[in-house]
Amino acid sequence: MTDCLLVLTNLPDVASAQNIAQRIIEARAAACVSQLPPCTSTYRWQGKIETASEIPLLIKTTIAQYPYIEALIRTEHPYELPEIIAVPITAGLPEYLSWVSQETHISKE
Repeated sequence: MTDCLLVLTNLPDVASAQNIAQRIIEARAAACVSQLPPCTSTYRWQGKIETASEIPLLIKTTIAQYPYIEALIRTEHPYELPEIIAVPITAGLPEYLSWVSQETHISKE
């Protein structure tokens, strides 16, 4: 087991995705945020089936930085209920995981 997490979220547009990614990296709360091409999400919301185009973000971070990332997404995300899922990274290239930890160890202002 490592102290690394993969945090997933989807944004409604490129501008909001880039804003959140930039803020996370500037704060050193993650080593990398990968912005994927738009995807189509189908879900049930308030009793209705909805379909939306969304921009997925894959956020490579640590357990220690997760509270900051969750708070930032909650504040900056335009959705009433944003998707925020943290998946523990149980294995990976040791050098990469070490890099993630090193890049996120500096305290945020």
